[in-house]
Amino acid sequence: MRYREKILSEHRSKCYPFLKWAGGKTQLLPKISRVLPQSYARYFEPFLGGGALFFYMISNNSMRSEAHLIDINKELINTYNIIKSNVEELIVILSKYQEVYNKSPVKSYYDLRDKFDRNATSIEKAARTIALNKTCYNGLYRVNRNGEFNVPMGRYKKPGICDSENLRNINNALLNSKTHLYLSDYRTVLVDKTKEDDFIYLDPPYDPVSTTAKFTGYTKCGFTDNDQRDLSQIFMKLTDRGCKVLLSSSDTPFIRELYKDFSRYTHRVNALRTINSSSSKRTGHKELLISNYDTNT
Repeated sequence: MRYREKILSEHRSKCYPFLKWAGGKTQLLPKISRVLPQSYARYFEPFLGGGALFFYMISNNSMRSEAHLIDINKELINTYNIIKSNVEELIVILSKYQEVYNKSPVKSYYDLRDKFDRNATSIEKAARTIALNKTCYNGLYRVNRNGEFNVPMGRYKKPGICDSENLRNINNALLNSKTHLYLSDYRTVLVDKTKEDDFIYLDPPYDPVSTTAKFTGYTKCGFTDNDQRDLSQIFMKLTDRGCKVLLSSSDTPFIRELYKDFSRYTHRVNALRTINSSSSKRTGHKELLISNYDTNT
């Protein structure tokens, strides 16, 4: 059986992000799907986060080749790896967290956040990551300068800490597709591993639209304006290499200037900002989908 046919037969079960991630692309998937390239060699996603586009492509049988998933967040990549290799043990621990949380939400949350054993196993760390994400404020992932998770507890009546069906579907997708996971800076993988006709989806921390909107705390180092400039240079290098690149970003003058050479392939779309504390400020935002290829063909 050819690889494409194998993917079609094995990935009927739908899967979706197991974490709520700031800047996640679930809401934009219908628009992103319309500008995906029709053909490519391999898929690269170097700012993986919640992996919304990857899961969408797997679930809809549009993942045409092997996938390379990359993120610099150690806890995030560990969690993906555990779902791939030890999903049943992970589900057991998450089920216990669910029981404890249901009995004493506040105490269980802050005990898990502040008193966690740093010598815990990889499976325990993955369970902690998921449990905190499902119960913290707005599903936000943020760390301080010491790399410590410091988000307060969220306001949920019945958070679903253990979604065993989705976790098993993700496990199946990761095992039965040619998927490679990397704990790495995006520069290393993109420069060293990509080749002509590879498709790269870039979803970096966004350039803030105002002085009060800045959030890049996925790691203790953040993502600066210089990082945005470096990424735009790599975008150009990948273009020269013959790769197909699609980038999501906020619609700011800074980003438009960085990618002005690709203005003809730039699409402006409406988006929500789900991590804003005020519901009235979550709507009316504009984002950019910038590619280096003609999305109309």
